Amino acid sequence: MSVPYAQPYPLAHETDEPGDHKDRFRVAIRAGRRNRSLRRLDQAGTGLAHVVRLICQVLDARTVAAYASRYGEPPTGELLTTLCDDGVRVLLPVLGERLARQWAVYEPHHDLVVRAPGRPPEPPGPALDAETVAEADVVLVPALAIDTQGRRIGQGAGWYDRVLPRLRPDQLSVGIVFEPELYDAEVRPLPEERHDARVRAVATPQRWQRTVD
Repeated sequence: MSVPYAQPYPLAHETDEPGDHKDRFRVAIRAGRRNRSLRRLDQAGTGLAHVVRLICQVLDARTVAAYASRYGEPPTGELLTTLCDDGVRVLLPVLGERLARQWAVYEPHHDLVVRAPGRPPEPPGPALDAETVAEADVVLVPALAIDTQGRRIGQGAGWYDRVLPRLRPDQLSVGIVFEPELYDAEVRPLPEERHDARVRAVATPQRWQRTVD
């Protein structure tokens, strides 16, 4: 796996507190995301919708737990529409009190709601409890960076680190990143803390692959 020239790789410091190293990755990757034009984001959304639909578990899925992307993330809007058009039941996260893990069914004809600044868009329908994720055949997971062994750097709230350990072995978790945010674990492994949960596959707008557990 070649390493893109623009791929940031901050080094760890001896004085780091837990999480400091990952925070430097977050700063660098968010800066890179701000430099993508609307045209490139649109292209990424189309590519992502195509790539994810190539995953055999997605093709066979009755229910997919996904998420509504925020500006700068790999766009998921076209993917969500495609899944629904194919008759897939789509679940989106709902952040309850104290970031409680809830879900709601996505309906393309309903506008998503931003309930608080910084929170992702959510369906307006009734919230379902955390155990609803067990109904999903595939769980799509946002990330800032993922390596080829499934290590994931998220936004820092730990929401998916509490969701992923609940998944059964037959449920496929797929982390979503831009191509330069996929790291070769042999030469550029991502930092990992004890509470971090890995994903079982990764998809970019260009390709997807399983990660090595």
